[in-house]
Amino acid sequence: MPPYDRTKPFNDLPMLPPPEAIENDPEILKKLVLASRALAMVNSNVLRLPNPMMLINTIALQEAKTSTEIENIFTTEDELYKAISDTAQEERANPSTKEVLKYREALWEGFSQMQSDRNVNLNLVVKIFQQIKDTSAGLRSPQAQIVIRQGQSEFRTGDIIYTPPRGEGIVERLMSNLIEYLNNDGLYPTDPLLKMCIAHYQFEAIHPFQDGNGRTGRILNLLYLVNKDLLSQPVLYLSKYILLHKDEYYFTLSGVTQRGSWKNWVLYMLDAVEQTARLTNRLIHEIITQMEATLEQGRKQIKWYNKEMNEALFSQPYIRTKTVSDIVGKSSRTTITKYMDELIQARILTPKKEGTQLYYINEDLIRILEG
Repeated sequence: MPPYDRTKPFNDLPMLPPPEAIENDPEILKKLVLASRALAMVNSNVLRLPNPMMLINTIALQEAKTSTEIENIFTTEDELYKAISDTAQEERANPSTKEVLKYREALWEGFSQMQSDRNVNLNLVVKIFQQIKDTSAGLRSPQAQIVIRQGQSEFRTGDIIYTPPRGEGIVERLMSNLIEYLNNDGLYPTDPLLKMCIAHYQFEAIHPFQDGNGRTGRILNLLYLVNKDLLSQPVLYLSKYILLHKDEYYFTLSGVTQRGSWKNWVLYMLDAVEQTARLTNRLIHEIITQMEATLEQGRKQIKWYNKEMNEALFSQPYIRTKTVSDIVGKSSRTTITKYMDELIQARILTPKKEGTQLYYINEDLIRILEG
């Protein structure tokens, strides 16, 4: 590898695959087994859910929130829960909350598209980026003077720590190689979990878009695992590990760039998958256990309470009366008020009023998600 100058475009970024030694390293192979087992448990636990898509507003929302925090975009749990409970509230949400919701929508739009295309292609990658950033732009132009700075803010530029590849056709060529590496298992027969770790570095190093690369890359990680049948739903809470070990993430990432140090990076990513899978398994188990307990209690105290209502109340933490109205098939305000009061009396929901808005909160679900 030629000497690395962080102030110059990294046009010598090596094509994939990396050296074969990475795939045969005993320490990496041992960690790969542990991460794969933990991931397989997530898959089996997701299938235990009565409706796996209910995780769209639970674990996937937590992933969206944490992934945007990595980019120093912060919102509160309360703002998020209010926004997803009501379309009008979503439109009034603050910019940071909207950023999180765009991430979540990009994740699920990408999931839907990939089920049709059955592979990770450039069109999918671009569409994820466009939804995250709410833009029609595509790959960054060859003349864009993009640099990555340390501690960059409005008042402090920070030192240049990386300059991604730049020039006519260079980003396109590198992205073509990356996508071929992900999809062509005949030419590149690497374990898919290991391949995801390697590809994530490459995507971040290419830095194909003006902005939003980190979030786009993290969505691609989940979609690729789904594409290779390692996950049935893109619900791995991977961003929490990265946020908690953010310095190590960037240190091992730069280690590949500066020294070709693939091993530390791959071990970091495999540990992220293993620990995240364990966390996701715990969340799913606690949600299922609480759902079963709530269903039993609800049936004892409320004659109309059933499995469908129980699932709806665990689909998101903040519930509006319309959710209950749609399920029970009642539109009378008096009747729905009575039903909501019964849910409150049974301590299944807790009312919360903010201005003219009234929300009903599933405190048990919030406790699990925020615990």
